[in-house]
Amino acid sequence: MSEELKTAQKQEQEISSQLSMRRLILPVLLGLAAAGWLMWRTLDEVKFVQAPQGQTAQWEWVDGNANGAIDFSDPADFAPSETGTYLRKTSWQLLGEQEFDAWAVWALVGALLMVILREAGYTYRMRVLTDKQLSWKQSFQVVMLWEFSSALTPSVVGGSGVAIYFLNKEGLNLGKATATIFVTAMMDELFYILSVPIVFLLIGGDALYPADWTDGSFGQGAVHTLFYLGYGFIVLLTLTITSSLFLFPRRLKRLLMRLFSLPILRRWRKDITQAGQEIEIASVELKGRPASYWAKAMGSTVLSWTARFVTLNFIIMAFVGPIGQGVVYGRQMVMWVIMLISPTPGSSGVAEYFFSIFFADIVTIGAQVLLIALLWRFLTYFIYLIMGALILPRWYRRVQGNKVPTAAG
Repeated sequence: MSEELKTAQKQEQEISSQLSMRRLILPVLLGLAAAGWLMWRTLDEVKFVQAPQGQTAQWEWVDGNANGAIDFSDPADFAPSETGTYLRKTSWQLLGEQEFDAWAVWALVGALLMVILREAGYTYRMRVLTDKQLSWKQSFQVVMLWEFSSALTPSVVGGSGVAIYFLNKEGLNLGKATATIFVTAMMDELFYILSVPIVFLLIGGDALYPADWTDGSFGQGAVHTLFYLGYGFIVLLTLTITSSLFLFPRRLKRLLMRLFSLPILRRWRKDITQAGQEIEIASVELKGRPASYWAKAMGSTVLSWTARFVTLNFIIMAFVGPIGQGVVYGRQMVMWVIMLISPTPGSSGVAEYFFSIFFADIVTIGAQVLLIALLWRFLTYFIYLIMGALILPRWYRRVQGNKVPTAAG
């Protein structure tokens, strides 16, 4: 058996192991655990609401915390009264009494439309970046499998290595496959880098952090620090990718090889050498691309990522109405950094927890927080576990026996 065949078989075994159905268990369990925690937290939560005209009520506002404002979630602010004007209800009672009018239905339809637009943008971008060597079906399947592999790994790891394998099996040579993945990563990060200053300028930085942490407590300081460190890392990563691809790929390769010759880093030298070779190949592949190539790729990137963030806006609109939409969008930009460094697969569990913190002042009913968080995670995460699990066996059957091209030309 040739060395090339052995390498290919080993690679396929590693990919199969990484995409094993058993790996679905952990993110699902983490998501269910987070949902269970949110449910437990809201079981005994109560709210005080103004009684409708003519309805008997048993509670009166007494300003028990002496802040001069009605705190509908603070039992100390109300006292029993035979002539009261407020009703005491659990968050689950309030959720059950919520009426879903035409506005709410259309908002949920809008959320579904955002999911479709997101994947349409990604699929179109895949077609553009591969010079239409992949059909629409192939492009869609690769995107779904890439999302699937990303959902099964920690967000900081991602599924880029597996995505190169997918493209390679679809018939793209190593140069084009690597270039496609590098450009995809570069444009995703570039969208985020450019969007954050615009959002901060339009909405204001203070409004983009959880309201409960605006008192300058440790929690707020930690999130501020984490966000700026994460943002700085993304900027540095993007600059590294961009300069590596377009300015000095060979010089960067030599620098990395020298750096990883150090005893403490030598164990990763082989992987870094391969990465350096891939950067060189991708650089050659991308030279001389016309402006239309970059415009189409970046336009579809903006469409996909905007649709991703706006999905939550539509879900929240369905439950609480069109309030604070700029803040909802902006806080996702901050929360994204936290999700990016999460050690759990696809940020499962972590995303649900931080959602309940970041949007507690907008979604004030605990049971609504749980339902919205579950809908949001289903449309932006769990749906890709389902789609990937359905597509992967069919994709394997279709590409089985395909010879993987390795040449750069």
